[in-house]
Amino acid sequence: MKNPFVMECGNYKTSYKKDMALYRNPRIQRRMLIIVALLFLFPLFASNYVIGLATLCAIAVIGAIGLNILTGFTGQISVGVGAFLAVGGYTSAILTSTLGWSFWISLPLAGIVTAVIGGLFGIPSLRLKGLYLAIATLAAQVIILWIIGRASGLTGGSAGMILSRPSIGGYSFTSHNSYYYLCLTVAVITTIYALNLFRSRTGRAFLAVRDRDVAAQIMGINLFNYKVMSFAISSFIVGIAGALLAHYTMVVTVELYSIDVSIQYLAMILVGGLGSVFGAILGAVFITLLPVGLGFMVEFLTIYMPDAHSLLSSFREFVFGLVIILFLIFEPGGLVHIWNNIKNYFRLWPFSY
Repeated sequence: MKNPFVMECGNYKTSYKKDMALYRNPRIQRRMLIIVALLFLFPLFASNYVIGLATLCAIAVIGAIGLNILTGFTGQISVGVGAFLAVGGYTSAILTSTLGWSFWISLPLAGIVTAVIGGLFGIPSLRLKGLYLAIATLAAQVIILWIIGRASGLTGGSAGMILSRPSIGGYSFTSHNSYYYLCLTVAVITTIYALNLFRSRTGRAFLAVRDRDVAAQIMGINLFNYKVMSFAISSFIVGIAGALLAHYTMVVTVELYSIDVSIQYLAMILVGGLGSVFGAILGAVFITLLPVGLGFMVEFLTIYMPDAHSLLSSFREFVFGLVIILFLIFEPGGLVHIWNNIKNYFRLWPFSY
């Protein structure tokens, strides 16, 4: 019988099943289940506007996790995530609106098509790295959007395409709550997949390529295969996010996937924390809600300074860039590092030494 007054100093495993569990501590398992349950209960207490923001956050989480797999975990810098969102959105739009296919078929196909294109643009990663690879992915952004804009017979050109919300049986996901639940479910599945990916052989190879690709190759890791695989897996997840975003906004145009979108997603993983799934989630929520918070701030300040409305409107872009610079200078580990420091402080308190 356990002595209740004896303090345990560690988590000890007595079976392989316990050692391979995603969350090895039962307390953490219960905490995660409570958080997921609260997320699913959230629409019962929120307005449609807040639910819409939460839906955008869920879609951003999916895309940020996909980009973090490539940039944060494998070390392959990408500035073309906006184009891959466009590929996913346009693929789903063509399959559903033009060909009349079901959304539930077009969603995985949008991810597959994006993965194929992402893998093709990932081939130069064997010879390029760092700034040169970033420029190559930026070229992919320009090329893909140029092709989409010129293929007016297929994509609608500059006019774009109109989509509809998905449906299953006689039920349509037209309400705010229903589409939020759909995006949240996909976000939870994506998070679980990413967490398990880096506990597998493939994930460990990605980390080895990121940390020291020459040493990884000496150990027998095929750099070409794993770099292209990371581009494909990342693009697949980003394509899923693009399809969900397209059906949420119910319109796709080239202007929606500009370089600004790529910078926003890159800011998500930089602010949240490179090489962390939880960091990608924090960064996606933070960057998605930052313009909303700045908008409320501008509205509040214009009450006292009505003549400075135009100046305060541009103030939002200034703060957005300033936040990224401050994180890079003072907290390169991102929000996840701040969260870990807070947890460690209270875990050791009052014996912080």
